Amino acid sequence: MNNIEKQILDQEYQVMLDHLTLRSESPSFKIEEIEEEYHHLLIYQGQDWDGRGQIKGAEIQGHVYAYEVFLKRWHDNQN
Repeated sequence: MNNIEKQILDQEYQVMLDHLTLRSESPSFKIEEIEEEYHHLLIYQGQDWDGRGQIKGAEIQGHVYAYEVFLKRWHDNQN
């Protein structure tokens, strides 16, 4: 991974994590929606048969990491 890919991954991770955190503060928040989005994001990530390129791959990976961290933190706080 080169510097621009790392920068994109880090940036997209933080933006998505902030977005998920903000959503979780809404009274209508449902963790099931986030879990479903994560499921579909993983499917989307795996559909790279046409070759998205390394930059788009880094963007998607940043989103995946953000969902994983958010879900782990949310579930840990529920126990």
